[in-house]
Amino acid sequence: MAPLTPPRPTRSRTRRRAALLAAGLLLPLPLLGGCGDQRDGTGTITPQDIGAAPRTGVRDGGTLTWAVDALPSTLNTFQTDADPTTQRVAGAVLPALFTTDGRGRPQRNPDYLRSAEVVQREPHQVVVYKLNPKAAWSNGKALTAADFEAQWKALRGKDSGYWAAHNTGYDRIDRVERGADEHEVKVTFARSCADWPALFTPLYPQAVTGSADDFNDGARKDLKLSAGPFRVAARDDDEGTLTLARAPKWWGEPAKLDRLVLRALPRTERAAALAAGKLDLADVGAADAGRITAAGKPAKQDKGDKPPASAPVRPAALRGIVVRKSLEPAYTQLALNGASGPLADERVRRAVARAIDRRAIAKSVLGPLGLPVDPLGSHLFLSGQDGYEDNSDALGGPDPKAAQALLAEAGWKRAEGDGRKTAAGAADGRAGTGRVRGLRPGPEAGPGPVPSGGSAEGDESGVASVAGVTGVSGISDDDETEYAADDSLDDGTGPDGKPAADGGRAAAAPVRMKNGKKLTLRFVVPVSAGADSLRSVADRIARRLDAVGIGTEVTKVGDAGFFKDHVAAGSYDLALYSWPATPYPSTDARPVYAKPQPAADGSLVVEQNYTRVGTDRIDQLFDQASTELDTEASRDLAGRADARIWSLAGSIPLYQRPQLVAARKTVANAGAFGLGSPRYQDIGFRK
Repeated sequence: MAPLTPPRPTRSRTRRRAALLAAGLLLPLPLLGGCGDQRDGTGTITPQDIGAAPRTGVRDGGTLTWAVDALPSTLNTFQTDADPTTQRVAGAVLPALFTTDGRGRPQRNPDYLRSAEVVQREPHQVVVYKLNPKAAWSNGKALTAADFEAQWKALRGKDSGYWAAHNTGYDRIDRVERGADEHEVKVTFARSCADWPALFTPLYPQAVTGSADDFNDGARKDLKLSAGPFRVAARDDDEGTLTLARAPKWWGEPAKLDRLVLRALPRTERAAALAAGKLDLADVGAADAGRITAAGKPAKQDKGDKPPASAPVRPAALRGIVVRKSLEPAYTQLALNGASGPLADERVRRAVARAIDRRAIAKSVLGPLGLPVDPLGSHLFLSGQDGYEDNSDALGGPDPKAAQALLAEAGWKRAEGDGRKTAAGAADGRAGTGRVRGLRPGPEAGPGPVPSGGSAEGDESGVASVAGVTGVSGISDDDETEYAADDSLDDGTGPDGKPAADGGRAAAAPVRMKNGKKLTLRFVVPVSAGADSLRSVADRIARRLDAVGIGTEVTKVGDAGFFKDHVAAGSYDLALYSWPATPYPSTDARPVYAKPQPAADGSLVVEQNYTRVGTDRIDQLFDQASTELDTEASRDLAGRADARIWSLAGSIPLYQRPQLVAARKTVANAGAFGLGSPRYQDIGFRK
């Protein structure tokens, strides 16, 4: 999955690279093999799946073509229109002082740093970076304090001429200066910054950050200076390719590849491109992953050990492709808009949360993939990350009786009638598909994020031709049923908490009433090529709400309007979308859960808290965590904030998003990176 373009910030305190993701839902695949997950005190650890190989086992040379959703509109990651391809290019060509390992832990990058440490805490925090003396820009000039100082001044938020997406962290710095020698940088903070390793990655040369004009326009289509294992070589907008070439002046271990070509290609065309040899690596949707997996299986035999006469021919062109899988550094949540309406009452929000079964949802999405099915227990850390703790007990698990009691306490009483309508609008006592409004086309895509089937959760309705095999021909009906959405995992409890009598589905209870009004919530679902499975999960949630007397009105909207016109505008009660995870949650997650504040014009400033619920205490805990330099103490404060976020029931984490990457079998050290950073110089082809 990849983050989409973030909205242009309206205030300076904006989450670092906090791009809103649309939560398309996965069409489950057949088991793709065990994921080798492990458990420790931080939860289930799902490893990377990258076809790991030692550098000695990777041949020198060659060109690897890697699919991307679009060519970047800028190569400056700190601009509002930066996208995942911007990040990918930066990772290959620019200094990353800290990277993350497979568990999302920041690691000093020795290619650029000999050391980096806090040398003073009082009266002000001081961090000293000792640079690798070999680290130099492609023009031969060494990385120096001047590059650090220019980036700080560009991003600190004091000069509006710089079109920067955020100033988080940089606004806490008092000064940047040369240290003991030309390879040492001393950074003094005016206010302590627990997440200081997040700063200066990527690091741009002073030539890009030294003036507003250079910052705004100097790195849009090209980077004239670089300092990584690759350099930007050529861009062909007609062909949709951006070529990175091995950097001749790179001082570290040389890149194994001669060239890394990023090719913009719709996901619906990627399986065909892989089969035709036009791609080597690509994020794919569930259906394509299923076809690739099925192509690698032996044909089914009859009792006589002979292929049945009607056995289809497997797409041979896909047999050289494998699917690598892990979990993305992002999670899908159910958002409850607490600004107005029934959900402004915390008791109703908690009733919604207690009515749904997060484990059943996670199992339906992740179980068929052989990925860990534990629902996510934290808003701030992913399972396996240091600091992860399941704080969902602050809200409680699924309990229909508790949900009904909360609704009754909030004044919503049982009433005769049905809480939902079928698509035709007829009254129906069964849990149906919900009342569905017609598709309302969204406006032209703006600067904000829009829904996408761009992760393994999404699926493509269009079917590409694969080496002469169109659609799923070559795959039997038996294979196809393996990747059908798994709706069999509903726990089947009725409104009384006992097994339902309708074939395992929770029966709808009469919709509850208060002051003559029905308890009906607007459930906004995006429409896209990959939204079928999303609607399946939305329907699963709606059925559970039906069972306790909460009606749902499902509204399908065009992708472009999902975020802009509904989530950001607050025109929804329930919505499914995702947030990217971060190694630095005490700083990065602060705007996502900040208490909305009234503006001078009477409007509400929500920052990125689109559920519009928060408390002063949560804000205080984030502020304390972000300034606490003791790592364990900072995590403890973040955990306390997380427990309070759970208790508010504005955001209900469901599961970590699956990551499916199709790769040629010979591709080494690339695939489903999970929480870790790619090491671009090690990517290549096996000998």
